[in-house]
Amino acid sequence: MRRFPVPLASMRGCGRRRCKMPVAWLRWAACFGLLSSVMCSYSEDQCSWRGSGLSQEPSSVEQISLRCAEGSLEWLYPSGALRLSLSPHLPLGTVATENSPGRITACIKAATYFQGAQIYLERDGLLELMLSETDSSLRPRVHCFSWQGWEKVALFLQSTLHQDISRRIAAFRYELRGDWTSRLSLPLNKLSVEGACRPCNDTEILMAVCTSDFVVHGSIQTVSNDAEMQESVIGISATKIHRQKFTLFQPVDGSVKLAGSIRTLLRCGVKPGPGSFIFMGWVHFGEAWLGCAPRYKDFQLIYERAQQAHENPCEVALD
Repeated sequence: MRRFPVPLASMRGCGRRRCKMPVAWLRWAACFGLLSSVMCSYSEDQCSWRGSGLSQEPSSVEQISLRCAEGSLEWLYPSGALRLSLSPHLPLGTVATENSPGRITACIKAATYFQGAQIYLERDGLLELMLSETDSSLRPRVHCFSWQGWEKVALFLQSTLHQDISRRIAAFRYELRGDWTSRLSLPLNKLSVEGACRPCNDTEILMAVCTSDFVVHGSIQTVSNDAEMQESVIGISATKIHRQKFTLFQPVDGSVKLAGSIRTLLRCGVKPGPGSFIFMGWVHFGEAWLGCAPRYKDFQLIYERAQQAHENPCEVALD
């Protein structure tokens, strides 16, 4: 693996403001053909990467490229810097162009033991701090950013100065989603727009029941609010599991009753109360996030009406 040196010292102390990339150095290297010999690092499964800074020069930048919807990066004993390019495997025949943009949203969640580096978002020749070493010592938060398919963005991991790097590991998981699929967008899009808390309309409900990671008929038992994370955790008692991508709902104390939890934004103001609902949503970093949750009797009417008009996207076995 060959790496090229870059003056990282010029980036020290950028803080939370945007920093100029060493563009002049890159142009100089390109003029002399140095960049043509740089090899990018690809993982065997193209989803995850694990490497060590012990074999890396302190002034070098290693290029990494991952092509997957989700994966992880683990950088042992950080030294120098990493430049990570993320891109999903698009469905066959899908091409992102300026005339037909494909918007991509990426999210990262640092490991609880993240140390030894800071993460910047590189866009248009500027670096913007996403995660500092100080931030990583707090409860892990999800950091997201979006770009159009033809844009060039990357994550830039810069090692921080420490006399002892033996116990430092910079690790995080990532997820990518885009609008090239027919499914409703990941909670990210729903969580990040003004209408995040509005009820789903009939079309969204019919699509969600076919495409969500979980579809559960049940009732709300408890609601606990986390002011620090700005999340509400909804305790669900499940009557029927129509679909679950992972084992989110499990038997309670050996009984036949199933229970689990679903997250949503605190500002949505979810309250416990009576009623039967159908909960639909997505698994995000191992946690269930709410997409749509109509009352079950309303869902039955919507589904039966669509079925009679032959407009239902998929078949669902109603209770």
